[in-house]
Amino acid sequence: MRLIDSHCHLNADRFDGDVDLVVGGARLAGVERILVPGWNVASSERALRLADRFDWLDVAVGVHPHDADKVDDSGWTRIAGWAADPRVVAVGETGLDYDRVFSPIPDQLINLRRNLALALEIGKPAILHCRSADGRRDAQDALVEELRAAGIGNAAWSAAFGERPPAIIHSYAGPLDYARTVIDLRLAVSFSGLVFRAGEEVSAEVAALVPEDRLLIESDSPFLPPPGAPRKRNEPEWVAVTARWLAEHRRTTPDALGPVLVDAYDRTLPRTDRIA
Repeated sequence: MRLIDSHCHLNADRFDGDVDLVVGGARLAGVERILVPGWNVASSERALRLADRFDWLDVAVGVHPHDADKVDDSGWTRIAGWAADPRVVAVGETGLDYDRVFSPIPDQLINLRRNLALALEIGKPAILHCRSADGRRDAQDALVEELRAAGIGNAAWSAAFGERPPAIIHSYAGPLDYARTVIDLRLAVSFSGLVFRAGEEVSAEVAALVPEDRLLIESDSPFLPPPGAPRKRNEPEWVAVTARWLAEHRRTTPDALGPVLVDAYDRTLPRTDRIA
């Protein structure tokens, strides 16, 4: 099966000892594209160094909500500078986390806004983390409000992105009406091993709604292992489990779904010098 991994933290320290083997295992499993997102200055720089070693990897640079109050203006200037690099295809991972709240919410909102502004400036989609505490939806509602306030869908965003998605909902979680809203805003939606957790059953309904040209999967390695994957460290090859789940809920076969996923990735995250 042809596979992609639209969100894989190979730049995490859990891969320091054997990243070559992990990347090779992903290739053997059929993974054709891997996007390595940063979450702060150091991880964004590590992602770029990985792209130096493996020229078929793609990179995103940005600031995660957990680090929103930890990246100063100097650090942000470095990230914004890296964003112009041709290996960088997206801005992020950014977003909102109202579950663990490792950074104060006002700082998260400021951080999200500057990541969105950078995405618009350079025409590369924002990767959006969004988590609320169990039983709540305040982060999802706040994210939609921020996307609308940023003008997603207006003339400036349309000029920057054309028909491409201006942002990606990373590791989808949330109610059905939230999914409909972000789909109406023409965002891409990515599914991870989170879909197998209790309480995330609505993701099966969402999986059937996403247009195929905006449909992505991810491992979120080393986090969110799907059934069968090692619990201590997820790896990109295990994205195949989520792909089979997605095929089932879209009433297709894994082999038929594979080219759809590759095409959606290339359309959402284009890179002219990509080596397949």
